[in-house]
Amino acid sequence: MSRISILGAGAWGTALAISLARRGDHEICLWSHSTALAEQLHEHGENLPYLPGYTLPAGIGVTSDLVGSIFEADIILCVTPSQHLRSTITQIAPLLTSDQILVSASKGIEETTFLRMSQVIASITNNPFAALGGPSFAQEVAAAAPTAVVVASLDPAVSLTIQREFTSPSLRLYTNDDVAGVELGGSLKNVIALAAGVVHGLDLGHNSAAALITRGIAEITRLAIACGGHRQTLAGLSGVGDLVLTCTGSLSRNRSVGIELGRGRQLSDIIAGLHGKVAEGVRSTTAALGLAARYAVDMPITSQMDAILHRNKNPREAIRELMSRPNRDE
Repeated sequence: MSRISILGAGAWGTALAISLARRGDHEICLWSHSTALAEQLHEHGENLPYLPGYTLPAGIGVTSDLVGSIFEADIILCVTPSQHLRSTITQIAPLLTSDQILVSASKGIEETTFLRMSQVIASITNNPFAALGGPSFAQEVAAAAPTAVVVASLDPAVSLTIQREFTSPSLRLYTNDDVAGVELGGSLKNVIALAAGVVHGLDLGHNSAAALITRGIAEITRLAIACGGHRQTLAGLSGVGDLVLTCTGSLSRNRSVGIELGRGRQLSDIIAGLHGKVAEGVRSTTAALGLAARYAVDMPITSQMDAILHRNKNPREAIRELMSRPNRDE
């Protein structure tokens, strides 16, 4: 029986814990940085703040003890918000054994360094690593709705191990060796989802949404290729698949934030209304532009989204500027 430690008890971490425990052949430990949340999970048997309505299987152990959570774990699944990944890995790094596999399911870019999650981890530890990505709302994974995702690692044996250990009747995993493509697809789609929400909030219609999503994947692909990713990865689950889901699904937190921005609400008020839940695209937008500048990649949608988020730009003016850019080949 494999022991899997899940670091991060938000909606996504909880959903993955439920999915893995449903198989019945894993020992699952779910770590929360909050002692109060860990106690609440013990008391109620469900994650009321982040994933209400889904009972935790009896096989899931919950703790706020980070050191204890990783003891003798075969796989450590990191599902913390991207800005907390470095501090979390730094705390556990001295305690890791060389054969423990680290898997990142966090979708973001570090704000100050513009590093992907795999690069953050590699700067701290040399443990085997894989990245998990693809179209996957937490609520639907917890509900056992059929879901397909991709796991990427530079070591085929690692990706095959995660594929074998995570696959279930409701969760299908494909393997890939393009870590950069999978990570950037997963993080940059949140930025485009914010913009798709703005389009919806402005009531601009389906033509506008389709154009934005299509040009959004072109923008994501340009940067991913510049960073060493593969074009075909961005045409797959972690690219087009995740982008379409996040830009169109009503459960998308980033899209919901964009909708409210399009309707004229202030970002600070919208974030306050999330009650501690994270919309990764808000942080990833500026980091994505920093990464794009490093590689001299043009990202017009991301640039306008950053201006809306951080410079109080009028969303309609941002759309006008996108539509009036110089003509070019597709």
